[in-house]
Amino acid sequence: MKLFEPLQQRSLSLRNRIVVSPMCQYSAIDGTPDHWHLVHLGSRAVGGAAAVMAEATAVSAQGRISPGDTGIWSDAQAAAWRPITAFIAAQGAVPGVQLAHAGRKASAHRPWDGGGALTAAQGAWTTVAPSALPFDAGWHTPEALDAAGIRQLTDDFRTAAQRALAAGFRVVELHAAHGYLLHQFLSPLSNRRDDEYGGSFENRTRLVREVIASVREAWPADLPLWLRISATDWAEGGWDVEQSVRLAREIGPLGVDLVDVSSGGLLPHVKIPLGPGYQVPFAARVRREAGIATGAVGLITGAQQAADIVANDEADVVLIARESLRDPYFPRRAAQELGAQLPAPAQYQRAW
Repeated sequence: MKLFEPLQQRSLSLRNRIVVSPMCQYSAIDGTPDHWHLVHLGSRAVGGAAAVMAEATAVSAQGRISPGDTGIWSDAQAAAWRPITAFIAAQGAVPGVQLAHAGRKASAHRPWDGGGALTAAQGAWTTVAPSALPFDAGWHTPEALDAAGIRQLTDDFRTAAQRALAAGFRVVELHAAHGYLLHQFLSPLSNRRDDEYGGSFENRTRLVREVIASVREAWPADLPLWLRISATDWAEGGWDVEQSVRLAREIGPLGVDLVDVSSGGLLPHVKIPLGPGYQVPFAARVRREAGIATGAVGLITGAQQAADIVANDEADVVLIARESLRDPYFPRRAAQELGAQLPAPAQYQRAW
């Protein structure tokens, strides 16, 4: 069964096609992961996933979504990640991290604290974006990045990749989805620049291409680099699947090995036709038309559903998000349901 066959990504062999999607925990102190992250990510490695992706991890303090976000802008943070990645790898899974900058969606409360923009009294910080357009009413108006800020950003991503390697991660995913900074540059709805980073498709995608090139300078040639995109903004005049396919064609030669295809997040109050596997057709189209490996994510909750996506060549991996929060052992239960073999750790064999 293809869902439980290995997938080769450069020098890495993923033991199956099930990946734990990066999911923010909003539980770090000063960007530093702790025991929560060890248990959260480690238990999903024990659960049989091929790769376990750490949450959106900020490349700078300014790039955090909330004060509780993990970061990798300091050596101390990288050191705190090491026992976590070591445990994941010891369970036979590949440790991965999503490098991110939230842009205009930064400086926000944690979801369970309301999720809106922080006030100055609550410790708000200056946010940046391609253009000085707030995310929503009541949100901060970000500063438009100047040339020096853009150069600093690419440097921050490169340095974060260096620290990720030192921390023991073996897959890096760049976050260019869900309305965060790189996505803000891609979409004409949030990017109103009139310089070489705005206007045309080539200009709006320039920063993503430069970040990829910068990270590839630091990230070893034998380790895979992934890119998460939102295939569509679900809004007229925004980023769409046709542009996603075009971008995917261009980034393979730059060193990207897999496109993790999500959608939305750029604008509030957008109607999205949610349903089981609602984003899978986007992953399938990018894979088919751009000739690059893809990951499918979004309301993938069943074993047979996941197996069919991979068997039908709609994606090379399935990324399990909320179902993984509900069930850290989803891969093991899926194997059992589908009659596949997924060896359990020695400590758990008597149960499986």
